[in-house]
Amino acid sequence: MQPAETGLSHIASTGEAVMVDVSEKPVTRRMAVAEGYVVMAPRTLELLLAGNLPKGEALNTARIAGILAAKKTGELIPLCHPLPLEHVQIDFEAQRPDRIRIEARASISAKTGIEMEALTAVAVAALTIVDMTKAVDKMLTITGVRVIEKTGGKSNLKRA
Repeated sequence: MQPAETGLSHIASTGEAVMVDVSEKPVTRRMAVAEGYVVMAPRTLELLLAGNLPKGEALNTARIAGILAAKKTGELIPLCHPLPLEHVQIDFEAQRPDRIRIEARASISAKTGIEMEALTAVAVAALTIVDMTKAVDKMLTITGVRVIEKTGGKSNLKRA
């Protein structure tokens, strides 16, 4: 099956979903940064930062979960290429009074981008924070998950 002439890279001319053929693309150094937020009650944020949640210290658990998720992105997202990641870093920043910012940075030398790995890392880190804080806060919200920077390949992106 060949990609459709409509310009949709993941749809065959007969309408089926297809994985993009990257075999002819050159290997380039690629990097992506994604961010997201977990919004919570101010008291929940203080418990999170102090490591005093009923389920234990959440930020290191969320960091490990995000890294593991980035490594499994090709298994989780049906048309993503499995990539041998070279680096994934997850950082947290308290934004008082009521949120934690999650940033994931991923890099690789490959034929295809790494944005999905960075996004997956942020999303799963956020879900882990929700799981570990839901006992003390029933109104948790995940928001703003997006790519904020990417380099390599055809296009670059840097959001302010």
